[in-house]
Order: sequence, then C-alpha cells, then structure tokens
Amino acid sequence: MADEYHEEKPLTPAIKPPSPPITVDEALSIELRKQHRGFRNRTICCGIITAVILIISVVMLILGFTIFHVKNPKINLNSVSLTGLDRVNSTGLATNNLTVVADVSVKNPNVAAFRFEKTNSSLYYRGAVVSVADIPAGVAKARRTIRLDVTFLVTVAEMARNPQLVSDFMAGKPLQVESYTEIIGKVKILHIIKRKVTVTMNCSIAVNATGRTIVNQECKKHVSI
Repeated sequence: MADEYHEEKPLTPAIKPPSPPITVDEALSIELRKQHRGFRNRTICCGIITAVILIISVVMLILGFTIFHVKNPKINLNSVSLTGLDRVNSTGLATNNLTVVADVSVKNPNVAAFRFEKTNSSLYYRGAVVSVADIPAGVAKARRTIRLDVTFLVTVAEMARNPQLVSDFMAGKPLQVESYTEIIGKVKILHIIKRKVTVTMNCSIAVNATGRTIVNQECKKHVSI
C-alpha cells in the first residue's frame, strides 16, 4: 500500500551547460561579418540607384536631341502681288495708291505649337518707310505651316517724296523696294522646355512698273534665340 501512496518526485529539469565565452577574436569576426553584409547591401543599393539615374539621364539626353529638341521655325515669302499699279503714271504719281499683298508662311518643325505675338512688317523704298502692315498673333501647330497674307497700303505720294521715283518710273527701271518682317514667339514642350524664338526676314523686291509685275525677289532670313 505504501507504494500506492508514494508520490513520484518531479524530474529535475535538464540544465543546459553554459555556452563557452566568446573570445575577442570571435566577437571581432562576427562584427566584421555584419559590417561586410551591411557594406555589401549598401553597395548593391547604391549601384541600383546609380543605374536607374544613368538610364533616366540617357533617355532624357536622347529625347533632348530628338523629340524634345526645339527646332527653329522657318519663315518664307511665297509670292507678292500688286493692285493699283495700272492706275499709276508719270502724271499721277501723287494721287494714286497701291496695295501690296505678301504671301508669307511660317513653318513649325517642332512637336509642340509655335505661338507668336502680334507684330508688323514694314515696306521701304530707297531706305524710307512707305507702309506698315499688321501681322496678328497666331499659332503654328506642331509640324504644320501657317500662311499669312500681309497687306500693305502704299500711298504713292509717300514714295514720290523721293525724287528718284519719277526718274526710275520715266526710265522704265524696276522699282526697288524692301520689306522687313519679324515674328516673335515661343515653343513650349510639355510645359518643361520653353524657348523664345525671333525669326526675321529681309526681302528685296524689284517691281516692273511698266509691265506691272514682280521681276525679282530675294530674301535673307535670320533666327535668334
């Protein structure tokens, strides 16, 4: 019966033997491995960031020289027409007027619109202004050409102030006139790249007063940014 009432003693828990103390060399080795892993992780992260920045830079450089490159708009004098020249003669130089219409085109080769301001064009005879024509503000759409009719109302009396006009007219020499046109505008690409462009055109026009025709026209163009 004594065995029935005998209480079993709980087992004594196993005691884990103490770990041997870490030596200074082992601690230093562990710390060096941690630093090496951290340095390697930082190096990989910096390499990835550098590669991404390099790729973005190359892409932006390529776009800057291709799609996002701002090209110069082009201005051209297509033709010139005159009306009223048939009413001008050597006795009525001071009483008649002329209408000169210049067909001017503005070509925009960019991927964004070229918006230009209101400006004017001047017509000269032997260095003196004889007429000024207004050019309204406008927009040349991306990779499109806009046509402008620049109309000059010329008072012959203004030209007749130069005594050379009568002698040229009587001798049947072509009347030499010049025009100066300036177009000032901006090109904006994605509201990031903005450039102001000024396009100028100087034209020399020879008018045959007898035949009432344009016998020659030469233009010099310049673009400033």
